[in-house]
Amino acid sequence: MSEHPHDKLQPDVPALRPGLAQLTEGPWAGWYRWEPVDHFEEHTGPFFCRPDGDGLLCAFMPEAKNRNGGGNIHGGALMTFADYALFMIAGGMDTAVHGVTVTMNCEFVGAAEPGKLLTARGEVVRAGGSLVFVRGMIAEGERNVLAFSGTIKRFRTKA
Repeated sequence: MSEHPHDKLQPDVPALRPGLAQLTEGPWAGWYRWEPVDHFEEHTGPFFCRPDGDGLLCAFMPEAKNRNGGGNIHGGALMTFADYALFMIAGGMDTAVHGVTVTMNCEFVGAAEPGKLLTARGEVVRAGGSLVFVRGMIAEGERNVLAFSGTIKRFRTKA
């Protein structure tokens, strides 16, 4: 696991969803992160989530490494965060959705800047036996940055 000195996991606090571990120290205390680490997401992010009312809030603090040539956050970094949020929103805080992204649509509606917190919220539009349809929005404060929707093909579990 790639560990950040500001992120301390609380071993005595079980994750509400298998694969999530709660942080207890540092700027992300109270948030959850995926364990074991997804190395690509960790390189781009890291990304975090926590319960928020009836849904789930995902968060990402973009850094200078996430900038494009114009100095704003690269669209690929935003899309990687959207893909993370797609799966987190699909399962909520209690169910892991294992599968692959079949489709993902993104509309860039505003620029994001390094050092400004990005959050993602969304909803499950429909969940069938093998497909889950999700839509959401990434925002920087009150300003929308990226609208996204996607379809996840669930993996079948073997009995």
